Amino acid sequence: MEHALLGLKGLRKAYPGVVANDNVSFDIQKGEIHALLGENGAGKSTLVKMIYGLVKPDQGEMIMNGAPYAPSKPSEARSNGVAMVFQHFSLFDALDVAENVALGMDAPPKPRDLARKITEVSQAYGLPLDPHRAVGTLSAGERQRVEIIRCLLQDPRLLIMDEPTSVLTPQEVDTLFETLRKLKAEGTSILYISHKLEEIRALCDHATVLRHGQNVGTCTPAQTSAREMAEMMVGSSFATPMAREKHLGEVLLTVDALTLPTQEGYGTPLRDISFQVRAGEVLGLGGVAGNGQDELLAALSGERLSKPGMVTLNGADISQSGPIDRRGIRVLSAPEERLGHAAAPDMSLTENGILTAARGEGILSKGFISWDRARQFAEDVIAHFDVRTPGPDTAARALSGGNLQKFVVGREIAQKPDLLIINQPTWGVDAAAAAFIRQSILDLAAQGSAVVVISQDLDELIEISDRFGALNEGRLSHIRPMADLNIDQIGLMMGGAEAEEAVHETA
Repeated sequence: MEHALLGLKGLRKAYPGVVANDNVSFDIQKGEIHALLGENGAGKSTLVKMIYGLVKPDQGEMIMNGAPYAPSKPSEARSNGVAMVFQHFSLFDALDVAENVALGMDAPPKPRDLARKITEVSQAYGLPLDPHRAVGTLSAGERQRVEIIRCLLQDPRLLIMDEPTSVLTPQEVDTLFETLRKLKAEGTSILYISHKLEEIRALCDHATVLRHGQNVGTCTPAQTSAREMAEMMVGSSFATPMAREKHLGEVLLTVDALTLPTQEGYGTPLRDISFQVRAGEVLGLGGVAGNGQDELLAALSGERLSKPGMVTLNGADISQSGPIDRRGIRVLSAPEERLGHAAAPDMSLTENGILTAARGEGILSKGFISWDRARQFAEDVIAHFDVRTPGPDTAARALSGGNLQKFVVGREIAQKPDLLIINQPTWGVDAAAAAFIRQSILDLAAQGSAVVVISQDLDELIEISDRFGALNEGRLSHIRPMADLNIDQIGLMMGGAEAEEAVHETA
């Protein structure tokens, strides 16, 4: 019998206070797409870091093509045909696509040849990229393409993909799946990490499930329901989010003809955006990555100021109020980029809690910080949102992506703001955590808060939104009741068609 491409046998890795992987064993066959599933903090990231040479196992062994495999650094993994697409991008905004790709290759070809190869490979796989375009001008989805193409240029035997579709549109996901199936047919093995279980069911041949660092079972995704896989991951059942009975109040937020140019040529300008949100309402805003989502959050949170009269709260003009002033009137936000924007990587969770909750939670008084209150606030968020971490003194960068997401979202919801603006609330979190975050948003609205949810997850928006609008090239469609729309109409709105046109085209 032909041996597996990669065999993992009894891998263990422990850190102070936590065992990340405990006696993990499974095989990845040649030419298969193998899913790695688990809750946030289950040990998935540590395991793939061992495969990629970023972390050395304490015990156990790996066998690649029948021979011992123990990479001490990523370059050794790459020389053995292992490539990895990380969840967090490692790109430089000031450099162009080709320069960024070259930095991730051990022996890049000449610039002209590399640019040609990027164009050829990206077009062949349906992920077109301009090699000479500055990365700072790319949307999140386009940045993901850079990471994927960089790996494909290395002709990997094993491609590790960590949440590769989190910033892709449904159409881009379909294209990516075609690419992965083509790679599989060519004999490439793929280790695929995702919390989108329906994607796993559609794409993957086998799945290994981790829970608390241990392998708790395998399954064939096509023969296993998404809920069954989710319950394998958490070890129990969990509730589907349910909207509480609520009564919409007065208009809280009014955005009137909001127009903002780009900053230094990067990003998407906002063009004449107008909408209102009432107390107790969840307004869902969808759109393909790079159509003004980050810019709108910045304008609503006060990171970018707009002309007087464009943003009002309870009738008071806050267009010229910065983030600190807006937090003072209970306007809070959670941006998409959690590491570096929503959280300071090298600061502890306690310190990161202070960043937005200092005044609202009574942590700061007469210029002095109450560290006891700050620590208690962080501990409350950790406990209530099930953040898997040794404690509040842990640095933000030490958390898995999903656990950091739970912390930064929980930090804002725990303060019970009057207005919450949140971008990609469940990006990279597991099914149970996503259900909990969505339920927390619904509960917050039921308590009278106004919530603006910006998301590329259409299922999420359909589940929690009272009304829906779509962003396209910095413009916002007419806002429609979510109950009046179906998925096809929403897709057309995201493509730039107005709601009435979408309804007509799908009638």
